[in-house]
Amino acid sequence: MSMSKKLLLAIIVVLLITNIATLLVWNNEERVELGNGDSKSLSQKEDVASVDGENITFQEWNQSLRNNYGKKQLQTLIDQKIVEQMADEKGIQISDKVINREISRLVAKQGVLSKSEYTALEEQWIEDIRYRYQLQLLLAEGASIPEEEITTYYNTYGDQYNFSASMQTSHILVDNMETANKIYEELEAGASFKLLAQEYSNDETTKKDGGYLGFIYTSSQFFPNGYADIAVDMKEHTYSKPFVADNGIAILYLHRKLPSIEFTYEEMKPYIKSELALQEKNQPLEAAALWSNKEIDWIYGENQ
Repeated sequence: MSMSKKLLLAIIVVLLITNIATLLVWNNEERVELGNGDSKSLSQKEDVASVDGENITFQEWNQSLRNNYGKKQLQTLIDQKIVEQMADEKGIQISDKVINREISRLVAKQGVLSKSEYTALEEQWIEDIRYRYQLQLLLAEGASIPEEEITTYYNTYGDQYNFSASMQTSHILVDNMETANKIYEELEAGASFKLLAQEYSNDETTKKDGGYLGFIYTSSQFFPNGYADIAVDMKEHTYSKPFVADNGIAILYLHRKLPSIEFTYEEMKPYIKSELALQEKNQPLEAAALWSNKEIDWIYGENQ
């Protein structure tokens, strides 16, 4: 597995751990606000659930969270602080271009996201991506990798560091222009594209999902013929006029466009070098190896 794939898996693990342990924030009135976008609050004296009249108290719930996730979550926060401080001290910065590529890779694995959903995810992704790459560079610091080895690796695997342009689309496919024009008029009147696709589209593989085609590389043979030419001039979250497609008359909806992102050798050299260094040392991408560089004082003891 390449380091870039390991990075994606690591980010997913961090997100899962973070979301499992719901953040609890106390305000001055001794009430608790639920994190993760939930605006609900409750008193610490209130019950949080009941089963056939038997209550589960706030204290039981809170204690369970601390017992099961408290140490791990605090360790994660310390890891993040160590990496942040050391990266700042050593001037290790991750380029926006690298971050944007990783975000594009993550977005391409999602379904249709609302603007608010995307904004919330993007903020977390940026933090996690920056952390993982700074950690990688810190762990590999001081390693000596021959230039020839780095060049050979780039020439062999360089394409994996790039991101190919992709589009996230849905479509409605019908047999004739008359039906397509009728659907277009309904769209103009404010009808739901998804519901119209479920009602009218004759593409049985996507009909039940509202015509959703997902993310497809624009250069892919799986992108329906002519769709990319139509979508290239569209804005995100808009639909096209009916047009002739290979299998009938289509109306296309463009959810998102992700542009191509390509890197030169010099741009990727420090990241490739760090990957090779960690591979040679068989060093896991974990911050535990950095704890000895800082004075750590935490409630669970001096060491991990």
